[in-house]
Amino acid sequence: MYKIVSRLLIYGDMPKDTILMELADIIRKADDKSQTKEELVTRTFTQIKHLLQVATDYAFDKNLWQNYLTFLLITNENPFSITCEKVGANEGSVNYFAKSDFKAFMELFHYDFSALEEYLGIDCFTRLSNYKAIGKKELMYNKNVSEKVRMLSEKLAAAADEDEFFDAVTGFYKAYGVGMFGLNKAFRIQSREDGGVNFCAINNMDAVMLDDLIGYEIQKKKLVDNTLAFVEGKKANNVLLFGDSGTGKSTSIKAIVNEFYDQGLRMIEIYKHQFKDLSAVIAQIKNRNYRFIIYMDDLSFEEFEIEYKFLKAVIEGGVETKPDNILIYATSNRRHLIKENWSDRDDVESQNGMHRSDTMEEKLSLVNRFGVTINYSKPSQKEYFNIVVELAHRAGLTMSDDELRAEANKWELSHGGISGRTAQQFINYLLGTV
Repeated sequence: MYKIVSRLLIYGDMPKDTILMELADIIRKADDKSQTKEELVTRTFTQIKHLLQVATDYAFDKNLWQNYLTFLLITNENPFSITCEKVGANEGSVNYFAKSDFKAFMELFHYDFSALEEYLGIDCFTRLSNYKAIGKKELMYNKNVSEKVRMLSEKLAAAADEDEFFDAVTGFYKAYGVGMFGLNKAFRIQSREDGGVNFCAINNMDAVMLDDLIGYEIQKKKLVDNTLAFVEGKKANNVLLFGDSGTGKSTSIKAIVNEFYDQGLRMIEIYKHQFKDLSAVIAQIKNRNYRFIIYMDDLSFEEFEIEYKFLKAVIEGGVETKPDNILIYATSNRRHLIKENWSDRDDVESQNGMHRSDTMEEKLSLVNRFGVTINYSKPSQKEYFNIVVELAHRAGLTMSDDELRAEANKWELSHGGISGRTAQQFINYLLGTV
């Protein structure tokens, strides 16, 4: 195996602690007897444990070794794979080197571990080649990634030659992308000490769709129209969804990502304390072949908070133009985002020489940088009852509409008032009593 791995060029720059590189080193040391059997067995079992962990995280099945190699191929971001993500597999000299690598991967796909198993007195690789995974709930793994890996893995295992292997891999890059952005819908970020950021996939994002949100048809249409223009490469605006709590603002944005994921839409959720990292985030995603929504939930600022200045600079007004593949979608219970005082409206000069009306203008300038603002107000009593009845019908509850309305009225009086969230909580309560 180590001789095969040493032939990799485009895909050869892998960390030494990856499962593939560790197993290649184990086999090399087994061949030259530079480590004891006991040491090699311990190292092998460690890598098997890592392989089983990856398989559990993504619900791999059948041939775990081939699933793992497929996962490596579709998450390896290199100049070749990223170019294929953008334009597909065009003619070029690099294809010769890529096919050479894929020929090596074909050998790895069908590598015979029997000699290593016999030497170490183990049989784990034989078991991993025909593995039967324990069934698990979808919330325990990333179903979207799992299905893609297993589908491509079977196709690659059946490839007749490196040309067929090449077509399958590059076709996947073009259709879905490469790396975590190609596989996942949504991400959070972690700051690094060097000033950069790491992206962490949100594995089990709510599968809600826009049709699941009852009512708010005008609001949903505005959001869909703007997002559709965005994914089609047309001009689109940053969006602020504001209004009463529990009315479906956050749900609408999650749903819009689910609706347009297949068209290359991705979401990055950022919290207020991370606004200082916005420039680093944009630098890492501006040249990728996806459309990114930077999502800010429950956005608002107190008087003493200055993070909004980072946001203003990024949205519009900074030296560097915001890339065309990035929009900002935010939700807030406040129309103007930043807390105002009546003193802000007083045009008398303050001690530092600034007009107080200038202070108010500065605060209002943030919301003005969202080209589309959508108001989600509390439903009327009639709309609330309609939401309850529709949710009940979808849930299969058999109570009459009149009973539902009567009980929903009692519920909202003692559970936070009228809202779509209150309606859903009421239905959850009913489902828990049947």
